Amino acid sequence: MSEEGHRGELIYTDRSSKESKETWDVENDRIPADEVPDGGLMAWLQVVGAFFFLFNTSGIINSFGIFQTYYEGSILEDKSASSISWIGSIQAFLVLFVGALTGPLFDMGYFRVMTVIGTVFITFAMMMVSISTKYWHFILAQSLCFGFAGACLFVPGIAIVSTYFSKNRVLAIGIATSGSSIGAVVYTVLFRKIVNKPEIGFGWTARILGFFMLGTLLISNVTLRPRVPASHRRSLFVVGAVKEPASLIFLFGILLGYMGAYIPYYHATAYAMRKAGASEPLGYYLVAIINGASAFGRIIPSILADRIGPFNTLAPMAIASAILAFCWLGIKNVPGMCVFTILYGFFTGAYVSLPPSCVASLTNNLHEMGARVGICFLFAGVGMLVGNPIAGALVDLDTDSFWKAQVCCGALVTGSAACLTLSKFILNRHLMAKV
Repeated sequence: MSEEGHRGELIYTDRSSKESKETWDVENDRIPADEVPDGGLMAWLQVVGAFFFLFNTSGIINSFGIFQTYYEGSILEDKSASSISWIGSIQAFLVLFVGALTGPLFDMGYFRVMTVIGTVFITFAMMMVSISTKYWHFILAQSLCFGFAGACLFVPGIAIVSTYFSKNRVLAIGIATSGSSIGAVVYTVLFRKIVNKPEIGFGWTARILGFFMLGTLLISNVTLRPRVPASHRRSLFVVGAVKEPASLIFLFGILLGYMGAYIPYYHATAYAMRKAGASEPLGYYLVAIINGASAFGRIIPSILADRIGPFNTLAPMAIASAILAFCWLGIKNVPGMCVFTILYGFFTGAYVSLPPSCVASLTNNLHEMGARVGICFLFAGVGMLVGNPIAGALVDLDTDSFWKAQVCCGALVTGSAACLTLSKFILNRHLMAKV
């Protein structure tokens, strides 16, 4: 059973069949799927390299909750939770939004230039954080410098994995993106262990993180090798990504998802300590718990997605995340918070690992992969920029009121789940079809 792709360029068959495959028209800048390595030492080395790119970019973003709580109680205690949230939100926004530019630059063959620039300046950013004492210092160093440098690594890291895999693409991307969760766990635990030691303090904690980042990023710089030849000069923006109905609705789903899904990552620690009776150490470690669970939520659904399709996996994961977000309203004790962070981290993990694979399903031309992944994370970046500061404004630390932010989280993730489900049915109206 076969059907013509929605733009008439890609022919695909029932992928549960042994003969199923995607074919690209070489004369029209398409690359045959048969030429994709889909395994082997070099291909899996790209996964390792991409893993450490995300370990040091999205990993720091996902661990911002521990920075937020530390800043609220020490260096920036005169600032509101919403104001402090802007540091992490601008950082995440730039890493994702500027990816809309770095994706096409990856397609044009500037991968090595971007990796060197990103590695140097992301390390420099952490060194500047170590000497920051005022709010605007953190905006310049942790938000702007880190954000621009991280963008040079984040999207190209994901895009390069996509060009080395076909059948195992979703799993490979899932393993690579798990680096962001594992990175958040490592940086959260490391930060917590050393920041309160008098002989180290915040300054040397930030420097130690910076040196650790430099060492692991050098692994990526050594292992990553672009496979697809640089394409001819093309537009930095793929118009088809916002003109095709399935793609546009998918992008809005990502926008809403990133606005809401990360609210517990930023505020669960404060909520647990103020409303659930958690001790300070446990409150901090909830950031590690939610990110540790998220690592499994990136790999396990990716294995499932290779069997049933990325859209068929992401949409139910988003629905489960929405249900859990509303359940957060009723949690008032430590065991409940522990269970919530584990389950919520697992189900929201799919928001990082599966969107690039969904983009691949929407993309006929591998040479547009970097640009389309960049556009996807552009929408994600806008969501990250506005979502957490809005939630921070809805949190009242003076009265320990979090319910408005919790409802906001649930409503946004519900809207995201609806958009992702609709996009799936636009691609294929059959409920059991692999999409």
